[in-house]
Amino acid sequence: MADRGGDGARPHVNALGSTAMSDLFQILRDGRPRTRSELASITGLARTTVAMRIDALTGLGLVGPVGEAASTGGRPSSLFAITASDRYVAGVDIGASHVRTALSDITGNVLEETNAVIPVAEGPRVVLDAVVAVTRELIERAGRRPEDLLAIGVGVPGPVEYRTGRPINPPIMPGWDRFDIAGWIRQEIDVPVLVDNDVNIMALGERERAWPDTDHLLFVKVATGIGAGVISGGFLQRGAQGTAGDIGHVYVARGADIACNCGNFGCLEALASGSALARTLSTDGMPASNSRDVVDLVKNGNVQAIQAVRQAGRDIGEVLTTCLSLMNPSVIVLGGSMAEAGEHLIAGVREVVYRRSMPLATESLHITLSQTGADAAVLGASMLAIHHSLSPASIEAMIAQSAGGPLRAVK
Repeated sequence: MADRGGDGARPHVNALGSTAMSDLFQILRDGRPRTRSELASITGLARTTVAMRIDALTGLGLVGPVGEAASTGGRPSSLFAITASDRYVAGVDIGASHVRTALSDITGNVLEETNAVIPVAEGPRVVLDAVVAVTRELIERAGRRPEDLLAIGVGVPGPVEYRTGRPINPPIMPGWDRFDIAGWIRQEIDVPVLVDNDVNIMALGERERAWPDTDHLLFVKVATGIGAGVISGGFLQRGAQGTAGDIGHVYVARGADIACNCGNFGCLEALASGSALARTLSTDGMPASNSRDVVDLVKNGNVQAIQAVRQAGRDIGEVLTTCLSLMNPSVIVLGGSMAEAGEHLIAGVREVVYRRSMPLATESLHITLSQTGADAAVLGASMLAIHHSLSPASIEAMIAQSAGGPLRAVK
Protein backbone atom coordinates (compact mmCIF):
# COMPACT_ATOMS: atom_id res chain seq x y z
CA MET A 1 0.00 0.00 0.00
CA ALA A 2 1.18 3.54 -0.61
CA ASP A 3 2.47 5.49 2.37
CA ARG A 4 0.10 8.02 3.87
CA GLY A 5 1.19 11.61 3.74
CA GLY A 6 2.39 13.43 6.83
CA ASP A 7 -0.99 15.14 7.23
CA GLY A 8 -2.77 11.81 7.53
CA ALA A 9 -4.47 12.18 4.14
CA ARG A 10 -5.34 9.04 2.22
CA PRO A 11 -3.08 8.16 -0.73
CA HIS A 12 -4.26 9.35 -4.12
CA VAL A 13 -6.37 6.75 -5.91
CA ASN A 14 -7.11 7.33 -9.58
CA ALA A 15 -10.28 6.36 -11.41
CA LEU A 16 -9.12 2.76 -11.75
CA GLY A 17 -8.20 2.52 -8.08
CA SER A 18 -4.41 2.32 -8.16
CA THR A 19 -4.08 0.99 -4.60
CA ALA A 20 -6.53 -1.84 -5.21
CA MET A 21 -4.91 -2.53 -8.59
CA SER A 22 -1.56 -2.91 -6.88
CA ASP A 23 -3.15 -5.34 -4.41
CA LEU A 24 -4.52 -7.36 -7.34
CA PHE A 25 -1.05 -7.53 -8.86
CA GLN A 26 0.50 -8.68 -5.57
CA ILE A 27 -1.96 -11.61 -5.47
CA LEU A 28 -0.72 -12.73 -8.89
CA ARG A 29 2.92 -12.57 -7.78
CA ASP A 30 2.69 -16.09 -6.34
CA GLY A 31 2.88 -17.34 -9.95
CA ARG A 32 -0.50 -19.05 -9.97
CA PRO A 33 -2.77 -18.09 -12.91
CA ARG A 34 -6.28 -17.05 -11.90
CA THR A 35 -9.55 -16.16 -13.59
CA ARG A 36 -11.32 -12.85 -13.12
CA SER A 37 -13.92 -14.65 -10.99
CA GLU A 38 -11.22 -16.07 -8.67
CA LEU A 39 -9.65 -12.63 -8.28
CA ALA A 40 -13.04 -11.09 -7.56
CA SER A 41 -13.66 -13.72 -4.87
CA ILE A 42 -10.24 -13.12 -3.24
CA THR A 43 -10.46 -9.33 -3.28
CA GLY A 44 -14.18 -8.93 -2.66
CA LEU A 45 -14.40 -6.63 -5.71
CA ALA A 46 -17.05 -6.79 -8.39
CA ARG A 47 -16.03 -8.81 -11.43
CA THR A 48 -16.44 -5.77 -13.69
CA THR A 49 -14.05 -3.82 -11.45
CA VAL A 50 -11.52 -6.67 -11.54
CA ALA A 51 -11.82 -6.83 -15.33
CA MET A 52 -11.10 -3.10 -15.62
CA ARG A 53 -8.02 -3.40 -13.39
CA ILE A 54 -6.75 -6.47 -15.21
CA ASP A 55 -7.06 -4.52 -18.48
CA ALA A 56 -5.00 -1.68 -16.99
CA LEU A 57 -2.27 -4.05 -15.75
CA THR A 58 -2.27 -5.74 -19.16
CA GLY A 59 -1.81 -2.32 -20.75
CA LEU A 60 1.29 -1.84 -18.60
CA GLY A 61 2.66 -5.11 -19.94
CA LEU A 62 2.75 -6.69 -16.47
CA VAL A 63 -0.17 -9.14 -16.71
CA GLY A 64 -1.62 -11.15 -19.56
CA PRO A 65 -3.79 -14.15 -20.45
CA VAL A 66 -2.00 -17.49 -20.16
CA GLY A 67 -4.69 -19.96 -21.18
CA GLU A 68 -8.18 -20.98 -20.20
CA ALA A 69 -9.63 -22.57 -17.09
CA ALA A 70 -11.37 -25.93 -17.28
CA SER A 71 -14.92 -25.41 -18.56
CA THR A 72 -17.80 -26.08 -16.21
CA GLY A 73 -20.29 -25.50 -18.99
CA GLY A 74 -20.36 -22.57 -21.36
CA ARG A 75 -17.40 -20.52 -22.52
CA PRO A 76 -14.14 -21.23 -20.59
CA SER A 77 -12.79 -18.34 -18.52
CA SER A 78 -9.40 -16.85 -19.32
CA LEU A 79 -6.55 -17.31 -16.85
CA PHE A 80 -4.33 -14.32 -16.06
CA ALA A 81 -0.79 -14.24 -14.65
CA ILE A 82 2.29 -12.04 -14.52
CA THR A 83 3.98 -12.29 -17.90
CA ALA A 84 7.32 -11.36 -19.39
CA SER A 85 7.13 -7.90 -20.89
CA ASP A 86 9.29 -5.11 -22.25
CA ARG A 87 10.22 -4.21 -18.68
CA TYR A 88 13.45 -5.71 -17.38
CA VAL A 89 16.07 -5.44 -14.61
CA ALA A 90 19.84 -5.81 -14.30
CA GLY A 91 21.66 -7.96 -11.77
CA VAL A 92 25.34 -7.39 -10.96
CA ASP A 93 27.60 -9.77 -9.01
CA ILE A 94 30.82 -8.02 -7.99
CA GLY A 95 33.29 -10.63 -6.75
CA ALA A 96 36.88 -10.52 -5.57
CA SER A 97 38.14 -10.81 -9.13
CA HIS A 98 35.10 -10.67 -11.42
CA VAL A 99 32.02 -8.68 -12.36
CA ARG A 100 29.14 -10.75 -13.67
CA THR A 101 26.17 -8.87 -15.11
CA ALA A 102 22.80 -10.11 -16.41
CA LEU A 103 19.60 -8.63 -17.78
CA SER A 104 16.39 -10.44 -16.80
CA ASP A 105 12.72 -9.90 -17.55
CA ILE A 106 10.32 -9.45 -14.63
CA THR A 107 9.65 -13.19 -14.42
CA GLY A 108 13.37 -13.87 -13.86
CA ASN A 109 14.27 -15.20 -17.30
CA VAL A 110 17.80 -14.16 -18.33
CA LEU A 111 17.93 -12.11 -21.52
CA GLU A 112 21.67 -11.42 -21.78
CA GLU A 113 24.67 -11.88 -19.49
CA THR A 114 28.43 -11.52 -19.41
CA ASN A 115 31.35 -12.11 -17.05
CA ALA A 116 34.39 -9.81 -16.92
CA VAL A 117 37.66 -10.21 -15.03
CA ILE A 118 37.92 -7.03 -12.93
CA PRO A 119 39.58 -7.23 -9.48
CA VAL A 120 37.50 -5.49 -6.80
CA ALA A 121 40.80 -4.10 -5.45
CA GLU A 122 40.92 -1.80 -8.51
CA GLY A 123 38.58 0.42 -6.50
CA PRO A 124 34.95 1.53 -6.78
CA ARG A 125 35.32 4.01 -9.61
CA VAL A 126 37.06 1.59 -11.96
CA VAL A 127 34.72 -1.29 -11.15
CA LEU A 128 31.47 0.70 -11.22
CA ASP A 129 32.39 2.48 -14.45
CA ALA A 130 32.82 -1.00 -15.92
CA VAL A 131 29.41 -2.03 -14.50
CA VAL A 132 27.76 0.94 -16.22
CA ALA A 133 29.51 0.24 -19.53
CA VAL A 134 28.66 -3.48 -19.47
CA THR A 135 25.03 -2.82 -18.54
CA ARG A 136 24.63 -0.45 -21.47
CA GLU A 137 26.28 -2.99 -23.77
CA LEU A 138 23.89 -5.74 -22.64
CA ILE A 139 20.87 -3.47 -23.14
CA GLU A 140 21.99 -2.86 -26.72
CA ARG A 141 22.69 -6.55 -27.32
CA ALA A 142 19.26 -7.52 -25.98
CA GLY A 143 17.57 -4.97 -28.22
CA ARG A 144 15.84 -3.33 -25.25
CA ARG A 145 14.94 0.30 -24.66
CA PRO A 146 16.99 1.93 -21.87
CA GLU A 147 13.84 3.58 -20.48
CA ASP A 148 12.27 0.14 -19.83
CA LEU A 149 14.99 -0.78 -17.31
CA LEU A 150 13.25 -0.81 -13.92
CA ALA A 151 16.07 -1.31 -11.40
CA ILE A 152 19.59 -2.65 -10.85
CA GLY A 153 20.53 -5.09 -8.09
CA VAL A 154 24.17 -5.25 -6.99
CA GLY A 155 25.95 -7.75 -4.75
CA VAL A 156 29.38 -7.01 -3.25
CA PRO A 157 31.83 -9.24 -1.32
CA GLY A 158 31.70 -7.41 1.99
CA PRO A 159 29.40 -6.11 4.76
CA VAL A 160 26.75 -3.67 3.56
CA GLU A 161 24.58 -1.24 5.48
CA TYR A 162 21.43 -2.08 3.54
CA ARG A 163 19.61 1.16 4.39
CA THR A 164 22.25 3.21 2.55
CA GLY A 165 23.69 0.52 0.26
CA ARG A 166 27.22 1.40 1.37
CA PRO A 167 29.93 -1.17 2.20
CA ILE A 168 31.15 -0.89 5.79
CA ASN A 169 34.83 -1.74 6.43
CA PRO A 170 34.94 -4.47 3.75
CA PRO A 171 38.15 -6.46 4.32
CA ILE A 172 38.88 -7.39 0.68
CA MET A 173 37.57 -4.17 -0.92
CA PRO A 174 40.21 -1.44 -0.47
CA GLY A 175 38.81 2.02 -1.14
CA TRP A 176 35.16 0.92 -0.93
CA ASP A 177 34.43 1.77 2.72
CA ARG A 178 31.16 3.78 2.83
CA PHE A 179 31.34 4.44 -0.91
CA ASP A 180 27.98 5.45 -2.42
CA ILE A 181 27.63 2.62 -4.94
CA ALA A 182 24.02 3.38 -5.81
CA GLY A 183 24.67 7.09 -6.23
CA TRP A 184 27.65 6.49 -8.53
CA ILE A 185 25.68 4.18 -10.83
CA ARG A 186 22.61 6.43 -10.85
CA GLN A 187 24.67 9.34 -12.15
CA GLU A 188 24.85 7.35 -15.40
CA ILE A 189 21.76 5.12 -15.32
CA ASP A 190 18.92 6.84 -13.47
CA VAL A 191 16.97 3.90 -12.00
CA PRO A 192 16.75 2.55 -8.45
CA VAL A 193 19.94 0.70 -7.44
CA LEU A 194 19.72 -1.88 -4.63
CA VAL A 195 22.99 -3.01 -2.98
CA ASP A 196 23.51 -5.97 -0.63
CA ASN A 197 26.30 -8.31 0.39
CA ASP A 198 26.99 -11.30 -1.82
CA VAL A 199 25.84 -14.05 0.51
CA ASN A 200 22.43 -12.42 0.99
CA ILE A 201 21.83 -12.25 -2.74
CA MET A 202 23.13 -15.82 -3.14
CA ALA A 203 20.46 -16.92 -0.65
CA LEU A 204 17.83 -15.12 -2.73
CA GLY A 205 19.09 -16.71 -5.94
CA GLU A 206 19.28 -20.22 -4.51
CA ARG A 207 15.81 -20.01 -3.03
CA GLU A 208 14.29 -18.63 -6.24
CA ARG A 209 15.80 -21.29 -8.48
CA ALA A 210 16.00 -24.40 -6.28
CA TRP A 211 13.72 -23.98 -3.23
CA PRO A 212 10.83 -21.65 -4.22
CA ASP A 213 8.41 -23.21 -1.74
CA THR A 214 10.83 -23.14 1.21
CA ASP A 215 10.26 -20.34 3.72
CA HIS A 216 13.10 -21.17 6.14
CA LEU A 217 16.50 -21.52 4.47
CA LEU A 218 20.09 -20.87 5.47
CA PHE A 219 22.62 -20.35 2.67
CA VAL A 220 26.24 -20.72 3.82
CA LYS A 221 28.98 -19.41 1.57
CA VAL A 222 32.38 -20.98 2.19
CA ALA A 223 35.12 -19.34 0.14
CA THR A 224 37.84 -16.81 1.01
CA GLY A 225 35.55 -15.98 3.94
CA ILE A 226 32.48 -17.56 5.50
CA GLY A 227 29.02 -16.01 5.79
CA ALA A 228 25.36 -16.94 5.73
CA GLY A 229 22.21 -15.59 4.11
CA VAL A 230 19.15 -16.09 6.31
CA ILE A 231 15.65 -16.53 4.91
CA SER A 232 12.97 -16.89 7.57
CA GLY A 233 9.24 -16.78 7.05
CA GLY A 234 9.89 -16.35 3.33
CA PHE A 235 11.82 -13.10 3.82
CA LEU A 236 15.53 -12.32 3.75
CA GLN A 237 16.63 -11.29 7.25
CA ARG A 238 19.29 -8.58 7.39
CA GLY A 239 19.11 -7.57 11.04
CA ALA A 240 19.32 -4.07 12.50
CA GLN A 241 22.52 -3.01 10.67
CA GLY A 242 22.66 -5.59 7.88
CA THR A 243 25.05 -8.04 9.60
CA ALA A 244 22.62 -10.92 10.16
CA GLY A 245 24.27 -14.18 9.10
CA ASP A 246 27.87 -13.06 9.76
CA ILE A 247 28.77 -16.49 11.16
CA GLY A 248 32.39 -16.26 9.96
CA HIS A 249 33.28 -14.40 13.13
CA VAL A 250 31.59 -16.73 15.61
CA TYR A 251 34.08 -18.18 18.11
CA VAL A 252 35.13 -21.82 17.74
CA ALA A 253 37.09 -23.22 20.67
CA ARG A 254 39.37 -25.41 18.51
CA GLY A 255 40.85 -22.26 16.95
CA ALA A 256 41.33 -20.28 20.15
CA ASP A 257 44.96 -19.44 19.29
CA ILE A 258 44.37 -18.60 15.61
CA ALA A 259 44.22 -14.90 14.74
CA CYS A 260 41.52 -13.62 12.40
CA ASN A 261 41.69 -10.63 10.06
CA CYS A 262 39.00 -8.96 12.17
CA GLY A 263 41.47 -8.72 15.09
CA ASN A 264 39.96 -11.44 17.26
CA PHE A 265 41.07 -15.03 17.83
CA GLY A 266 39.24 -18.25 17.17
CA CYS A 267 36.84 -17.05 14.45
CA LEU A 268 35.28 -19.74 12.27
CA GLU A 269 36.59 -17.94 9.18
CA ALA A 270 40.19 -18.08 10.47
CA LEU A 271 39.80 -21.82 10.96
CA ALA A 272 37.62 -23.19 8.15
CA SER A 273 37.57 -20.80 5.17
CA GLY A 274 39.28 -21.64 1.90
CA SER A 275 42.11 -19.19 2.59
CA ALA A 276 42.60 -20.63 6.09
CA LEU A 277 42.80 -24.18 4.73
CA ALA A 278 45.24 -23.09 2.01
CA ARG A 279 47.44 -21.47 4.65
CA THR A 280 47.40 -24.61 6.81
CA LEU A 281 48.17 -26.93 3.92
CA SER A 282 50.99 -24.68 2.71
CA THR A 283 52.55 -24.76 6.16
CA ASP A 284 52.46 -28.56 5.93
CA GLY A 285 54.19 -28.55 2.55
CA MET A 286 51.13 -28.74 0.28
CA PRO A 287 51.10 -26.33 -2.74
CA ALA A 288 48.00 -24.23 -1.93
CA SER A 289 47.51 -20.47 -1.93
CA ASN A 290 43.72 -20.11 -2.24
CA SER A 291 40.37 -21.94 -2.22
CA ARG A 292 40.82 -23.17 -5.79
CA ASP A 293 44.12 -24.83 -4.94
CA VAL A 294 42.52 -26.59 -1.97
CA VAL A 295 39.64 -27.87 -4.11
CA ASP A 296 42.08 -29.08 -6.79
CA LEU A 297 44.06 -31.01 -4.17
CA VAL A 298 40.85 -32.64 -2.93
CA LYS A 299 39.75 -33.58 -6.45
CA ASN A 300 43.18 -35.09 -7.07
CA GLY A 301 42.72 -37.33 -4.03
CA ASN A 302 45.22 -35.66 -1.69
CA VAL A 303 44.44 -37.28 1.66
CA GLN A 304 45.76 -34.39 3.72
CA ALA A 305 43.56 -31.89 1.86
CA ILE A 306 40.54 -34.17 2.15
CA GLN A 307 41.03 -34.48 5.90
CA ALA A 308 41.43 -30.70 6.25
CA VAL A 309 38.21 -30.04 4.32
CA ARG A 310 36.33 -32.65 6.33
CA GLN A 311 37.47 -30.99 9.58
CA ALA A 312 36.45 -27.58 8.21
CA GLY A 313 32.99 -29.07 7.66
CA ARG A 314 32.90 -30.18 11.31
CA ASP A 315 33.90 -26.70 12.48
CA ILE A 316 31.21 -25.11 10.31
CA GLY A 317 28.72 -27.70 11.58
CA GLU A 318 29.48 -26.70 15.16
CA VAL A 319 28.39 -23.12 14.45
CA LEU A 320 25.42 -24.25 12.36
CA THR A 321 24.17 -26.34 15.27
CA THR A 322 23.60 -23.11 17.18
CA CYS A 323 21.98 -21.52 14.11
CA LEU A 324 19.68 -24.51 13.83
CA SER A 325 18.49 -24.12 17.41
CA LEU A 326 18.00 -20.38 16.92
CA MET A 327 16.08 -20.25 13.61
CA ASN A 328 15.07 -23.87 12.81
CA PRO A 329 15.58 -23.83 9.01
CA SER A 330 14.24 -26.68 6.89
CA VAL A 331 17.12 -26.36 4.39
CA ILE A 332 20.82 -25.57 4.83
CA VAL A 333 22.64 -24.94 1.55
CA LEU A 334 26.43 -24.88 1.22
CA GLY A 335 27.78 -22.71 -1.59
CA GLY A 336 30.87 -20.72 -2.53
CA SER A 337 34.11 -21.98 -4.04
CA MET A 338 34.81 -24.49 -1.25
CA ALA A 339 31.48 -26.22 -1.94
CA GLU A 340 33.19 -27.59 -5.04
CA ALA A 341 35.02 -29.93 -2.68
CA GLY A 342 31.67 -31.70 -2.67
CA GLU A 343 30.75 -34.40 -0.22
CA HIS A 344 33.95 -34.05 1.83
CA LEU A 345 32.83 -30.65 3.14
CA ILE A 346 29.18 -31.47 3.54
CA ALA A 347 29.92 -34.77 5.28
CA GLY A 348 31.73 -32.93 8.05
CA VAL A 349 28.84 -30.51 8.45
CA ARG A 350 26.26 -33.31 8.61
CA GLU A 351 28.35 -35.31 11.05
CA VAL A 352 28.21 -32.57 13.69
CA VAL A 353 24.77 -31.08 12.99
CA TYR A 354 22.92 -34.38 13.14
CA ARG A 355 24.84 -35.53 16.22
CA ARG A 356 24.54 -32.31 18.22
CA SER A 357 21.07 -31.00 17.31
CA MET A 358 17.70 -31.87 18.78
CA PRO A 359 15.88 -34.62 16.81
CA LEU A 360 12.82 -32.44 16.19
CA ALA A 361 15.00 -29.82 14.46
CA THR A 362 16.70 -32.34 12.16
CA GLU A 363 13.98 -34.88 11.35
CA SER A 364 13.02 -33.01 8.15
CA LEU A 365 16.22 -31.01 7.68
CA HIS A 366 17.98 -31.01 4.29
CA ILE A 367 21.71 -30.20 4.25
CA THR A 368 22.76 -29.94 0.64
CA LEU A 369 25.16 -28.36 -1.83
CA SER A 370 24.07 -25.35 -3.87
CA GLN A 371 22.17 -26.18 -7.04
CA THR A 372 22.74 -22.77 -8.61
CA GLY A 373 26.52 -22.70 -8.11
CA ALA A 374 28.20 -19.72 -9.74
CA ASP A 375 24.81 -18.43 -10.94
CA ALA A 376 23.46 -17.86 -7.41
CA ALA A 377 24.77 -14.33 -6.91
CA VAL A 378 23.80 -12.77 -10.24
CA LEU A 379 20.41 -14.49 -10.08
CA GLY A 380 19.90 -13.16 -6.57
CA ALA A 381 20.94 -9.64 -7.59
CA SER A 382 18.32 -9.79 -10.33
CA MET A 383 15.70 -10.96 -7.82
CA LEU A 384 16.63 -8.06 -5.53
CA ALA A 385 15.82 -5.69 -8.39
CA ILE A 386 12.66 -7.57 -9.38
CA HIS A 387 11.28 -7.60 -5.82
CA HIS A 388 11.77 -3.84 -5.64
CA SER A 389 10.28 -3.20 -9.07
CA LEU A 390 7.19 -5.29 -8.37
CA SER A 391 6.59 -3.95 -4.87
CA PRO A 392 3.23 -2.25 -4.17
CA ALA A 393 4.86 1.21 -4.19
CA SER A 394 6.55 0.61 -7.54
CA ILE A 395 3.41 -0.81 -9.16
CA GLU A 396 1.37 2.16 -7.94
CA ALA A 397 3.97 4.53 -9.38
CA MET A 398 3.74 2.77 -12.75
CA ILE A 399 -0.05 2.98 -12.71
CA ALA A 400 -0.06 6.65 -11.79
CA GLN A 401 2.62 7.51 -14.34
CA SER A 402 0.90 5.58 -17.12
CA ALA A 403 -2.16 7.74 -16.53
CA GLY A 404 -0.38 11.07 -16.14
CA GLY A 405 2.98 10.96 -17.88
CA PRO A 406 5.90 8.89 -19.16
CA LEU A 407 6.76 5.70 -17.30
CA ARG A 408 9.56 6.03 -14.77
CA ALA A 409 10.54 3.51 -12.13
CA VAL A 410 9.98 4.52 -8.51
CA LYS A 411 13.25 5.82 -6.96
